[in-house]
Amino acid sequence: MEKPPHIAIVPSPGMGHLIPLVEFAKKLTAKHNLSSTFIIPNDGTLSTSHHEFLDSLPNTINYTLLPPVNFDDLPQDAKIETRISLMVTRSITDLHAAISSMMETKKIVALFVDIFGTDAFDVAVEFGVPGYVFFSSSAMGLSLCFHLPKLDQMVSCEYKDLPEPIHLPGCIPVHGKDLLDPLQDRTNDAYKRVLHNVKRCVMAHGIVVNSFKGLESGAIEVLLKEEPGKPMVYPVGPLVRSGLVESKGVNESSCLKWLDDQPCGSVLYICFGSGGTLSSEQVIELAMGLELSEQRFIWVVRTPNDKVVDATYFNIHEGIFDFLPKTFLERTKNRGLVVPSWAPQAQILNHSSTGGFLTHCGWNSILETIVQGVPMIVWPLYAEQKMNALLLTEGLKVAMRAKLNENGIVDRLEIVRVVTGLLKGDEGKAIRSRTQELKEAALSALSKDGCSTKTLDQLASKLKNKI
Repeated sequence: MEKPPHIAIVPSPGMGHLIPLVEFAKKLTAKHNLSSTFIIPNDGTLSTSHHEFLDSLPNTINYTLLPPVNFDDLPQDAKIETRISLMVTRSITDLHAAISSMMETKKIVALFVDIFGTDAFDVAVEFGVPGYVFFSSSAMGLSLCFHLPKLDQMVSCEYKDLPEPIHLPGCIPVHGKDLLDPLQDRTNDAYKRVLHNVKRCVMAHGIVVNSFKGLESGAIEVLLKEEPGKPMVYPVGPLVRSGLVESKGVNESSCLKWLDDQPCGSVLYICFGSGGTLSSEQVIELAMGLELSEQRFIWVVRTPNDKVVDATYFNIHEGIFDFLPKTFLERTKNRGLVVPSWAPQAQILNHSSTGGFLTHCGWNSILETIVQGVPMIVWPLYAEQKMNALLLTEGLKVAMRAKLNENGIVDRLEIVRVVTGLLKGDEGKAIRSRTQELKEAALSALSKDGCSTKTLDQLASKLKNKI
């Protein structure tokens, strides 16, 4: 009896990469009976929340952790892109053994990697398995990947020093200073790792991107054009968390209970993602701006990146945050809720009282927000977030941008401007209307006959037939 088709997935260990890949795997199982195994390189530092997330996967999705790699030889300031890429490179022998073992009991029809894991294609080639890239960010970001080798040849200076914006096919112009972080220093190893991986993307049988035509029509139209040497591109988004409720007890129940008591569309949700932190000065300016705006808010607060705070300050029962302005919590208690570290984002965005989201522009957060039709204030921090912010403000016009002053701080008056503008102003009304149109486009893409559904069907058929 022939073994059922199975896919192997090699992700980066970060939650921002894991979540959309898991949703992708769930869809392949639910609609096409394709089971999967996540084979996860790591450096031995997976958090408790990572383990809880992996242990909550459905039975059709297995996972195995490869032996941790050693980074003792890396300099202390080695960038995350170097580390993630080397996690895969240094795990190739163990990955080979894991795939070999799996093939004894499973019919592996494809190996999926993320953009930092293309060295794993060598293993796929050895076993005669088609290799695919899963690109967890925007079509604009994928366009940059295709364009980067040419850009690297054409430009001799740092990209941030280019006087004119870069024109990516089908995308809005982007200045060099707004390209993703590892491209800002071409002498750094992180840049070389990114360039290495994007050059190897042409080895892929196909590239899956977590976006959809209604969101990035220009970029996707260009990406879908068949060209010699360019892999097929499959836009299957928006892939967002479904049926996954991270229960964090008190935080979850207190947030949702508090929202139940607020007027419809009146609350601004503020969160900078799982890795986003602000300086002490910026935290104070944000707090004062929220207070001066007199608008309702839920703010997920983390320790400032220049301050060491005892863990007891994050005990929700104590409610003590000594880095916030004195008596701020007392002064805003009737219209604001400050929660430590984590909040149930999907449920908050889905709540009728939520009227806006101040976001760091992580792609997963953007897609979750669009699916719920919530307008945004963008405040990019790192990675490709400046590019995402440009797409939302200048391309799609579904967000306001919090602007930095000459000292690199978003001051309290600027915070008042964007918060009141989004929740109460005419610009906010126009943004809200356009965001609803995007929500409808997202639902259409995911419908039975939608473009993303049909694209996934096409891909699944190829996987099953090992084309």
